Amino acid sequence: MGESRDTLTPEQRSLNMSRIRGKNTKPELLVRRLLHAKGYRYRLHGQAGGAKLPGRPDLVFASRHKVIFVNGCFWHFHDCKVGLHAPAANAEFWEAKRTRTRERDALQVDALRTAGWDVLTVWECELKDVSALEDRLTGFLGGATRSS
Repeated sequence: MGESRDTLTPEQRSLNMSRIRGKNTKPELLVRRLLHAKGYRYRLHGQAGGAKLPGRPDLVFASRHKVIFVNGCFWHFHDCKVGLHAPAANAEFWEAKRTRTRERDALQVDALRTAGWDVLTVWECELKDVSALEDRLTGFLGGATRSS
């Protein structure tokens, strides 16, 4: 049997956490593949006309003036089961860190909307139902334009 999470040393846990990426995550790659297959084209990580957008959205649809964030439920403090799970080790640190992330996300979304961008946040937990996710994405983006 493998070790349970509770038997990790603080050093092992720190090493595990340091390996978690902020870009090109599995959830982001899934959303990108799904949209690309449907004919949508986008820029990555907050690039729009050579300028970086507030919050550096994962996907930018400049001609539509729309952006998509693909957020991990734990890291961005989503209100699903995973997002509401509070780590027991170093609880105050994680509560403060995740609360700051949630507040920063809200400020960045407000800045984007003020600048005239439509914003969609896709949560990691939503990837379980690909059909519903496709509907949500295409509803937000409208029809794809394919060039033959």
